[in-house]
Amino acid sequence: MEINEKKIAERQVAYINYKGSYEEVPVLMGEVVGFIMAKGLQIMGPPFGVYFNSPQEVPVEELQYEIAMPFAGEAEEEGRVKIKTTPEQLVLSTVYKGPYSACGVAIGALAEYAYKNGYEIVGPPLETYISDPNETPESELVTEMCFPVMKK
Repeated sequence: MEINEKKIAERQVAYINYKGSYEEVPVLMGEVVGFIMAKGLQIMGPPFGVYFNSPQEVPVEELQYEIAMPFAGEAEEEGRVKIKTTPEQLVLSTVYKGPYSACGVAIGALAEYAYKNGYEIVGPPLETYISDPNETPESELVTEMCFPVMKK
C-alpha cells in the first residue's frame, strides 16, 4: 500500500454533520449534492466523509461524521446543509480499492506509517469517494484515505 504526504488546499464545502449509522451516508451525500445542484454551484471535487469516531469505539447510533462536497460559488445554508471553509491540511494519503466496509485496513496502515515515520495525527480520518457506488461494483470502489498530520 503506497502512502504519500500531501497538502489538501483550503476549500469551501457544503456538508451535513450527522450522528447515527453509516447506512445513512448515501442519503446524506444525495442531500448535499442536491443542494449544490439546486443552487447552481460548481462542484470542485469528489465528495468526502470525516469520521470522528468508529464502530469499534461507540454503538452505531453514536457514530459521528460529516459528509461534504467542495464547491465554488455563493450560497446560504439551508436545512441540514451547512457551509464552511476547511483550512489547508498536511495529510498522509493512500488509495484503497474495495468495499467501504474494509477501509479500516487502510486507516490502520496510515496510522502505523505515521507512528513509524515521525508524524503526529492531528485530526480525524477523511475518506474521499473517487468512484460512484451506484455505478461501480463494491470490489472495484476507489477511496482515498487520509489522516491530517504534522511532523514531530
